[in-house]
Amino acid sequence: MPYTIEIQPSPEGGYGARVVELPGCISQGMTLLEAVEMIEDAKRAWLESALEEGISIPEPETAPGYSGKLLVRMPKSLHESLARQAKKEGVSLNQLVLYYLARQAGTPLRGGRTRN
Repeated sequence: MPYTIEIQPSPEGGYGARVVELPGCISQGMTLLEAVEMIEDAKRAWLESALEEGISIPEPETAPGYSGKLLVRMPKSLHESLARQAKKEGVSLNQLVLYYLARQAGTPLRGGRTRN
């Protein structure tokens, strides 16, 4: 299910991650990719535990009125620079750009679906 995932830089280094709708579902990683992988593992464990214990599982939040899609044109040199940084971090170009936009806007990264 497309739960909301927030990822923020940690003051100690690396990144902290949480699933907004699942109380206490948090994790961390040294890179963006590791943080995404770790929070996906934490989400699975949280859901499995809730099912085993008969705990009610919240539905994912939805943001009505916004598709979450944005087409951006940029200079080739910026595209190349961002693509290289994404490769270095081990994340997709879309994930990296989303992270940078969220950080600049002062908003925690709130993604819908993540892909492994």
